[in-house]
Amino acid sequence: MEFEYSPQVQALRQRLEVFIDRYVLPYNGAWHHSVAEGIFPPPFMSDLKALARSEGLWNLFLPSLRVDQPGQRLSNIEYAPLAEIMGRLPWASEVFNCSAPDTGNMELLHLFATPEQDRCWLRPLLDGEIRSAFAMSEPDVASSDPTNLQARVRHEGEQLVLNGRKWFVTGAAHPDCRLLIVMCRSGDQDTDKHAQHSMLLVPIDTPGVTLVRNIAIMQHHTPEGHCEIVFSDVRVPATNLLGQEGAGFAMAQARLGPGRIHHCMRSIGQCELALALMCERTLERHAFGKYLSDFANVQEWIAESRLEIDQARLLVLRAAWRLDQAALADPSDLTQNRIDVSAIKVVTARLQTRVVNRAIQVFGAMGLSPDTPLAYFWTWGRAMQLLDGPDEVHLRSVARHELAQARECRGATAAYFTLPEQLLAAPRIR
Repeated sequence: MEFEYSPQVQALRQRLEVFIDRYVLPYNGAWHHSVAEGIFPPPFMSDLKALARSEGLWNLFLPSLRVDQPGQRLSNIEYAPLAEIMGRLPWASEVFNCSAPDTGNMELLHLFATPEQDRCWLRPLLDGEIRSAFAMSEPDVASSDPTNLQARVRHEGEQLVLNGRKWFVTGAAHPDCRLLIVMCRSGDQDTDKHAQHSMLLVPIDTPGVTLVRNIAIMQHHTPEGHCEIVFSDVRVPATNLLGQEGAGFAMAQARLGPGRIHHCMRSIGQCELALALMCERTLERHAFGKYLSDFANVQEWIAESRLEIDQARLLVLRAAWRLDQAALADPSDLTQNRIDVSAIKVVTARLQTRVVNRAIQVFGAMGLSPDTPLAYFWTWGRAMQLLDGPDEVHLRSVARHELAQARECRGATAAYFTLPEQLLAAPRIR
């Protein structure tokens, strides 16, 4: 097993770090000021994106791009360490056209779009000309069980008519958002419950699409939005169906794996920054006659954080590697490595709240303020325990997998017991 990144990835990591330090971080204050003034995206974003593309730091996440499509064609294991670097500055991903949910939406379009859908939507997304959103969760049902989803589409001649309500639609408030990919019920209720949903391409300016509100997460409003959207008799051509009718769940699985790798590595990048901030603070802050770094409990916080971050990173990289290997073995299998991606989602969300919480404690009142990124990092870590499915759902998947393996091998552990009758029957050692 090789733990070093490839020479190509090491070179890209260095180029990405230099680019962020030189061109992106100096604009961090200006980005926050611009957003506070209601100017979004900030006027300098287009220049940063053009510069990143000219430097070859563009579309770093799609491994199987065509020759005519811009990007680095990196595998999941190759892109993962780059996502970690971008994660340190939450708005940096857009500079490199690697923002969620666009990455997952581009993955879906790359796999399932018709030539016309490719031309209308995928190419503008790859070029960074537009943004997109993915509408799945609903306020009226427990969306942790996707079979509950109620938004419905019906056929009327050559048109599809959509009705329903979605919320926490990330990215829908971005001024450049042009496309919604909507998960909706389309099949007969008598069919298999996992074959009743489809994905629909809905231009955001279609009549009947109403953006109700941008929902705050833990009192924090994200400028690109986590929106509630109502679809009232929204009509689109039948050609706006993405992939096969009734294949929505399998398609969602195809989107889920790589997207979760990206999310988890960005979270690990934020944890690394939180640890670095915490360490610096302990070396500077003096209380009760000594520096915070001299207190045993603070040293334990630092050590525990280092161990937990490294453990989580290894787990995520293993999941990325397995996803790549499974794709090579069977590109048609869209449900690969579900247990791996469930596990890393739980581990990294919990990691982020633990590490950032320790850093906030070290910073004291300042850690609760917007003067550091810690309060935002903690908020996002806590939200991650619900977004993309609550932890309990993923733990249930992992447990079911373990129990299924135990049923297959039931009795294999019997030899490890030392019951009295086994001791009497044990062979003598001569």
